[in-house]
Amino acid sequence: MTEELSSKKLACVIAGTLDDKLGKDITILNISNVSSLADYFVIVTGDSTPHVKALMENTKDQIKKHFSRLPIRMENDAKNRWNLLDYGDVVVHILHRDERMTYAIEKFWSNAFSIPEDEWREISKDYTQYK
Repeated sequence: MTEELSSKKLACVIAGTLDDKLGKDITILNISNVSSLADYFVIVTGDSTPHVKALMENTKDQIKKHFSRLPIRMENDAKNRWNLLDYGDVVVHILHRDERMTYAIEKFWSNAFSIPEDEWREISKDYTQYK
């Protein structure tokens, strides 16, 4: 299924996709009012290096499958404990728990608004594995 979608919906579907693969502490920050980098950051914690990689791969696959979108760019550290998927309007940060504490993205972007979990779950429910 291919369709046009808002950056908010993309961020919510990405959050749901990460949740399907047991990503932890999923946060969506609306940074559109405080930065021109993107509209949303989606931040998630993986339990291990293989989990971080699996979260990244599954997210890429699901967004391509549902919306025919690929990341504009991807980055990761040498040990694959931090991955970034940049979709232009939505940037996904997939981090091992130690790196999440180190980078403290939510603290740095404390002026951004977060989307409540119940809201992103509702928006993403048609695109997630477990409805």
